[in-house]
Amino acid sequence: MNRRRLLTLLGLAGVGGLAACAPRAAAPGDPGDAVALEPVRIDYGDDPSQYAELTLPEGAAKGVVVVIHGGFWRAQYDASLGRPLAASLAEQGWVAWNLEYRRVGGGGGYPATFDDVAAGIDALAQVPDLDLGTVITLGHSAGGHLAVWAAGRAALPTGGDGDAGERAAGWGDPAVVVTAAVPQAGVLDLAGAVRDGVGGSAVTDLIGGGPDSTAFADRYPLTDPTMQLPLDVPVRAVHGRADTIVPLRQSADYVRAASAAGADAELVEVEGDHFVVIDPGSPAWRTTLEVLEGLRG
Repeated sequence: MNRRRLLTLLGLAGVGGLAACAPRAAAPGDPGDAVALEPVRIDYGDDPSQYAELTLPEGAAKGVVVVIHGGFWRAQYDASLGRPLAASLAEQGWVAWNLEYRRVGGGGGYPATFDDVAAGIDALAQVPDLDLGTVITLGHSAGGHLAVWAAGRAALPTGGDGDAGERAAGWGDPAVVVTAAVPQAGVLDLAGAVRDGVGGSAVTDLIGGGPDSTAFADRYPLTDPTMQLPLDVPVRAVHGRADTIVPLRQSADYVRAASAAGADAELVEVEGDHFVVIDPGSPAWRTTLEVLEGLRG
């Protein structure tokens, strides 16, 4: 893929560059020390949160990585959390698609957050000259939940009664197929997160009801990665051993259940806390880059 040609085509299509400077990107062998590549903003809807930031590598791309930020699905956390990772990925030869979406408190929650993740990934199909043979979702915390959910949505029911069934019908027909998922300290078991108080009321706020509610009963099977097993794409769950915000067992239990169901899932434990996995200068991020290399098509 020719970076200059693609940026020119996007410019002709009316897509402008971001006003803000990109974070520092990672050079080969030194993920925290390099000149940033400029991202381009692409809107996939009319809401201010319906956009992605495209960062292209110099030369041929290894594939596409969709970066989905965390923050317990809440509006006060935004795509700025994913920019350092996107910049590092581009320096390592990946096309980075830093995805923003509606969050709880800003028009999000069920179903809007899931609508946006599905639509935002499918919008990659409209980017000129982009090879979609390898599309990996990479998400941190709540973004890890969405990354694995997106990787499995092709297997969601394509019909059904009521709002939940109709919603699944739309989600279950992706225009862009995810080929692997890498959750970083992901919230991969929503019911377990509610039981353990992970994120306080974050899960019930996202779903629109607690475990005893009709809403949860209808929506949980369509939104929880543990209910999508087995996925037919690889999942590599990267998690810090000292994470006290999203416990390591969220990843460990998911991988155990996925493996028992016959899925290709692995737990990658790293040293550090909840945030070390999104620090481009950390050994944990170097490990994540190695995981991504192993998932190339």
